[in-house]
Amino acid sequence: MHILLAVDGSAVATRAVKHVAKLAASMAKPPKVTLLFADEPLLRSVAVSLGAQGVEKYHADNAAYATRQARAALNRAKITFKEDMRVGTPAPTIVKAAKDLKADLIVMGSRGHTALASVFLGSVATKVIAESPIPVTVVR
Repeated sequence: MHILLAVDGSAVATRAVKHVAKLAASMAKPPKVTLLFADEPLLRSVAVSLGAQGVEKYHADNAAYATRQARAALNRAKITFKEDMRVGTPAPTIVKAAKDLKADLIVMGSRGHTALASVFLGSVATKVIAESPIPVTVVR
């Protein structure tokens, strides 16, 4: 089984990591896990003023921050994983990454940094559920 674990650095993303750790512990064969961070693209004017190297550093710094706790938790649980950082609108980027990586399951938190758009379920999670052709586990 290949699990795509989408994180954004939020507390619910950390709970999603813990869910994956429990799920992995219950499996006979360890799953393949990909830790994904999808970063919103910068406004064109900001990207131009930062330059290519500045934009690359900006996204790399965001990814390092957003995945720090997830990496530590996966390492503590002794789960082998690969990391993937993509730039794009999070929901379609997560769905595309799942397709590209041939994931069997997407696991993500229900509310992250942009959860104000939805009262009961984060807007990104709602969009991923609607667009994904594979199962999605949303952790609260």
